[in-house]
Amino acid sequence: MLTLSGNLFEAAPEDMREEQVACLVEARHVRIERIVSLGQKSPPGFWYDQPWAEWVVVLAGSAGLRFEGEAEVKVLSEGDYILVPAHVKHRVEWTSKDHATIWLAVHYPETA
Repeated sequence: MLTLSGNLFEAAPEDMREEQVACLVEARHVRIERIVSLGQKSPPGFWYDQPWAEWVVVLAGSAGLRFEGEAEVKVLSEGDYILVPAHVKHRVEWTSKDHATIWLAVHYPETA
């Protein structure tokens, strides 16, 4: 039997110039990722427009998400989660620069 294990709170890599994304589980209709950010944000003018739904929770740190058409940035802190439906344009405005933001993201197709 093959098992996969690890620790979601494992320390962030020393070199955090780039956001770190690790796929933890991938199956036919789901992908679960651990994302570690340290000050990263979406490039100016860039919007995610994903063909799948994404449920994301902040396990550590904090971040600001902006959704197209909304004036306010949604601030996510430890324990906060949000569901982003498919094709809802959004961007990461900021992630904590003081300590790593650890996200757990679950991607899946929306059913009709």
